[in-house]
Amino acid sequence: MMTIKNKGDTPRSAPAKTGPPSSANGAEGAGAAAIAGVPENELTPTAREAMLGLVTEVEELRRDLKEARGRVGYLERLADQDSLVPVVNRRAFTRELSRTMSYARRYGVPCSMLYFDLNELKEINDTYGHGAGDAALVSVAETLVASVRQFDIVGRLGGDEFGVILVHVGREPAAEKAASLAAAVERKPLVYRGKTIAVSVAFGSYEFRPDENVDHAIDAADKAMYARKKSPPDA
Repeated sequence: MMTIKNKGDTPRSAPAKTGPPSSANGAEGAGAAAIAGVPENELTPTAREAMLGLVTEVEELRRDLKEARGRVGYLERLADQDSLVPVVNRRAFTRELSRTMSYARRYGVPCSMLYFDLNELKEINDTYGHGAGDAALVSVAETLVASVRQFDIVGRLGGDEFGVILVHVGREPAAEKAASLAAAVERKPLVYRGKTIAVSVAFGSYEFRPDENVDHAIDAADKAMYARKKSPPDA
């Protein structure tokens, strides 16, 4: 689990010292005066000191704002990440699917979704322990991520279910890609505590319409997976 450091613990710059400014402070004062539109020779020592204090505070606020934006970005990424496997969670996947539908509608390009279900997860848990089941889920997720394009989206949709969003991919290429990914999963058996565990997935694919409901597209891909899972091996 990643730890978010408290940025407030970072030491701030020391406040400006009282008394006559050094040559360096004089240069900063000149810059501050230029920003304020006041010639340096019209500034009293007190006014120049106040200007330096304001410049220091502004710079600190800028640093704090930059750090805060970084923390917000990190928290947003953390909120999208699945708690167990290295893919996005269902909420983020649904959002990206909606964006992909908008893209497909705007540019008239085919897009598809793949649906995967880890086979016999209960048996893996019962035989080897839940740690092995978690490791199997991680293994499947890593294989999917490593086997798709960088801009394709892989997400965990449920306990043992995964989805993949493919852009510019129609029905037949999507079906071929789903089969290819399933084969890649099977080629990578899980080694857990010295024991080799066979891992496989059921799969289905669906070319969704850009104007349809997101939930319908996910449901259709899910049904395609179950239909194929129940069909004879040679079908």
